[in-house]
Amino acid sequence: MGLLQELTTSQTTIPEEYLRLSKEEMEFRVRRIKNELGKSLFIPGHHYQKDEVIQFADAVGDSLQLAQVSAKNKDAKYIVFCGVHFMAETADILTTEKQAVILPDMRAGCSMADMADIYQTERAWEKLISLLGETILPLTYVNSTASIKSFVGKNGGATVTSSNAHKMVEWALTQKERILFLPDQHLGRNTAADIGIGLHEMAVWDPINDELLFEGKVEDIKVILWKGHCSVHENFTLNNIHSVREKYPEMNIIVHPECRKEVVDASDYNGSTKYIIEMIKHAKPGTSWAIGTEMNLVQRLISNHLDKHIISLNPQMCPCLTMNRIDLPHLLWSLESIDAGNPVNTIQVDEDVSNNAVLALERMLHRA
Repeated sequence: MGLLQELTTSQTTIPEEYLRLSKEEMEFRVRRIKNELGKSLFIPGHHYQKDEVIQFADAVGDSLQLAQVSAKNKDAKYIVFCGVHFMAETADILTTEKQAVILPDMRAGCSMADMADIYQTERAWEKLISLLGETILPLTYVNSTASIKSFVGKNGGATVTSSNAHKMVEWALTQKERILFLPDQHLGRNTAADIGIGLHEMAVWDPINDELLFEGKVEDIKVILWKGHCSVHENFTLNNIHSVREKYPEMNIIVHPECRKEVVDASDYNGSTKYIIEMIKHAKPGTSWAIGTEMNLVQRLISNHLDKHIISLNPQMCPCLTMNRIDLPHLLWSLESIDAGNPVNTIQVDEDVSNNAVLALERMLHRA
């Protein structure tokens, strides 16, 4: 089985009857099944998920954190991952063969992860090696598919998170002269700039046109950024910041490093989802914050910290459409399918893909 065949599923379409149930009925049935299955069921929920789903999560966190927690939970036979495709893949990679990872809605994905497929990456790698020789180490954000993680692991590279990106980029540049950073150009650019790499030392690989975009001398390139982005974070703009500064001069602005560089530079703080949550949690009562990240999380922070004035940096921002596919009907359907002995939407990563992906993850975990 090849890299493109790493994923097998038992996807079917949700029965119409689930879409006609009342919220109260669905919540009652979810609670009943959770009680019945006990420790054999584990529900991790990503920070960006809807409250109607998060209320039933056994753990809430970032994607890698949830995959690691799932792997440590040896009692769980079924892991119903309330997140997106790549998160469930990582959970399957890290858990045992005796554990089934289930994604309640197979449409739940990440547009950023989808911007780097294995065909594009292998084609780019061949051209870059031809141009620059064996001087490149690949790094991939954990927000990437299993096949991309596997490619990186096979070629000596590692995964990174938004929390440890600085450390991993610094490490990578001790291994090779250059790095290829997949799939988010903004996190890569912001990270490289933070550790002192100039914009003139960065290039962008365009996977659609199969070309390397750069100014200056090719031999000066240290970081090659994959032309991908988060569709949510890229939509925060300098105009949003100017509007907040004008209306609320004393307001702190905090954003995720997946935002454009000019937005990160103009903000007061930037950091991972965990960093943002901790900053708000420990901020003094009465302080004001504009947050540039996914709307479900911002709304949850507003509800959980009524002693602070919190707004979205972009009040017109909608929740991430692909991140928000999982809802109460799909969660209930998944649990009742398990209860009936016929789990749907299981995630299974091919063994070869999994083994190489683990190499990329372990290289990061040994240094993080």
